[in-house]
Amino acid sequence: GSREIPFSRELYIEREDFKESANRKFFRLTLGKEVRLKNAYIIKGENVVKDAEGNITEIHVTYDPKSKSGSGSEESLRKVKGTLHWVSVKHAVEAEVRLYDRLFTEEAPDGDKERDYLDFVNPESLKVVTGYLEPGLKDAKPEDKVQFQRIGYFCVDKDSTTEKPVFNRTVTLRDSWAKIKS
Repeated sequence: GSREIPFSRELYIEREDFKESANRKFFRLTLGKEVRLKNAYIIKGENVVKDAEGNITEIHVTYDPKSKSGSGSEESLRKVKGTLHWVSVKHAVEAEVRLYDRLFTEEAPDGDKERDYLDFVNPESLKVVTGYLEPGLKDAKPEDKVQFQRIGYFCVDKDSTTEKPVFNRTVTLRDSWAKIKS
């Protein structure tokens, strides 16, 4: 299928998709480097605005208006190392996002006869965060399934309303057990 996604002057990106200064292996947005906005334009980090505590509150970029994805222009075919997902600030829908993870910190919590299995309960098994979604998800119905790029697969919760959408992560895109074991 396809859908229209509004684009505007101000966009949200994932916080971890930007570093003010980064090494060569960081393929996301940084000052002086170009990345592509998924299905949109190539942008270049120019400068940042910080609050009184030194936290970055804005990233100012320039964009190449001839680089729109799918336009067939020479500029649109230019290769850049990173691609970011984004949502238009003006059109974003605020949602509650429940990030479920493994209930236990051990693969076999009852395998240690010296300790109670409750010692292995993962305190990070549920994180509830605010997310900003594209406007088409405002009308998602309970049990609808969607993928949030690079984050995982989600299902609309039965608690969800048009005024307050709620999404539950059902599957991550990376297996955290593989990392833990190595």
